[in-house]
Amino acid sequence: MAKKGNRVQVILECTEHKNSGVSGTSRYITTKNRKNTPDRMELKKYNPILKKYTIHKEIK
Repeated sequence: MAKKGNRVQVILECTEHKNSGVSGTSRYITTKNRKNTPDRMELKKYNPILKKYTIHKEIK
């Protein structure tokens, strides 16, 4: 049986992409330790549609 831990999967979505009006979305799936980072994550990731690095925030 798999052990339950504090590590959960989260989805990161681009913040600039929604405001730009371009179709499609830029999303990344990653994991985080819920115990160490209880707040929503924010990372700079590459957006292939806008062709630049933008801030991606955790959704859901």
